[in-house]
Amino acid sequence: MFSQNLGLWDMVSNAGLVVLLVLIILLLFSVICWAIILLKARQIRRAVKESAAFNDFFWKCGDLSDAYMRSKQFDHSPIARVFRIGYLELRKVIKSGSYQPANRGETTLRMQFSGSENVERALRRAVNTEIAQLTQLTPFLATTGNTTPFIGLFGTVWGIMNSFNDIGQRGSASLAVVAPGISEALVATAAGLAAAIPAVIAFNYFTQRIRSFETELHSFSADFMNIVERDILVERET
Repeated sequence: MFSQNLGLWDMVSNAGLVVLLVLIILLLFSVICWAIILLKARQIRRAVKESAAFNDFFWKCGDLSDAYMRSKQFDHSPIARVFRIGYLELRKVIKSGSYQPANRGETTLRMQFSGSENVERALRRAVNTEIAQLTQLTPFLATTGNTTPFIGLFGTVWGIMNSFNDIGQRGSASLAVVAPGISEALVATAAGLAAAIPAVIAFNYFTQRIRSFETELHSFSADFMNIVERDILVERET
C-alpha cells in the first residue's frame, strides 16, 4: 500500500495547499524561463549570423553609402544598426557645413574635433542601446536561478512541518506514516532545482555571448571612427 504512494503524480496530487501553491509558482518560473531561453537563443543566433555577413560586406565595400543601403537588409544585426546610426550622424555633420574648406588653423581644427565627437557620441549611444536590447529579459534568468531553490525549500520545510504534525496526531513515527509526507515535501525542492539549473546555465551562456558581442561592437565603432577621421573628415579639410 505504501509503495503505491511513491509515484510522482501521487505525491503532487496528495500534497498540501501550500506545497501545491509553491509547485505552481515554480512551474510558472520554469515556463517563463524556457520561453526566454528560446527567445534569446534565437535572437543571439540571428544577430551573430547577420552581423558576420554585414561585417564581411562592410570591409569589402569601398563606399559608405553603399554599405548604408546594404545594411538595411540586416534587420537583426546590431553592428549594422550601429553603423546606420553613425553614418546618419556623419551625414548631419557634413551637411552642417563645418567641413567646408574655408579658413584653416585653430577654428577649422576645432570644428573637426567637434564633428568627430558628435559621431563618436552617436556610436556610443547606439552601442549602449544594442547591448540593452541584447540583455533584455536575461536578468529574469538570474532571478530564477537565485530564488527558485529557496521557494522550493520553503515548500519542503512546510511539508515536513505538516508531516511532523501528522506524527503527533497519530502518535506514531513509523516509516509508513512519515515517508509519504516527507517525499511530497521533497518534490518542492526538486522542482526548485529543476527550474534554477537551466536558468543559471542559460544566464551564464547568454552573458558570455553578450559580452563578446559588446567587444565586437566597440571594436567596430573604433574602426568606423578611424575611417571617418582619416578618410572623410580630414579629406574635407584639405
